[in-house]
Amino acid sequence: MSTLGTRLGELRRKHGYTLRALAAEAGVSPALLSQLENGTTDPSLSTLRKLAGVFDTSIATLFGDPDAPLVHLSVPGERVRLTAPTGNFAYNRVTPGRGDLEVLHVVMAPGDQSSVEGWAHQSTECAYVIAGEVTVELSGEHRVLSAGHALTFDSQLPHRYINNSKREAEMILSVTPPTP
Repeated sequence: MSTLGTRLGELRRKHGYTLRALAAEAGVSPALLSQLENGTTDPSLSTLRKLAGVFDTSIATLFGDPDAPLVHLSVPGERVRLTAPTGNFAYNRVTPGRGDLEVLHVVMAPGDQSSVEGWAHQSTECAYVIAGEVTVELSGEHRVLSAGHALTFDSQLPHRYINNSKREAEMILSVTPPTP
């Protein structure tokens, strides 16, 4: 079982929810919730936000691992994948569930976007483009970042990430504290 699945099960039981009751409260199917708890499917950010809302906590808490090591090796193929709300692409979680920093590896196909509209939260973000171009919509203003460019901003400003180019784009996204 994944750390996320274990944590979801713990929170569900702690709050006295059955699988069906939590699924109904969060607006997801019991089958999806069961798959998440068993670690057989990857969650979308939208689903994580819904679950965190039911528990009145942050998404980071869903991944929280009190036994997270002080030193963590992140290995490709073993990382937790989070799909964007639109389902167009996935974030690969590079950091462990300690709750103080979230580092995500993102690959965006042409036309991909992180969300339909910009959204805001209490964090600081840094987007570092490794390859291609990523447009960052920040408070309605568009900034095009090319490989090697980094943009750091207050996440309380409504924002989203878009690949308007005809090529795949790749970036590292760091968020502290992790998105609620």
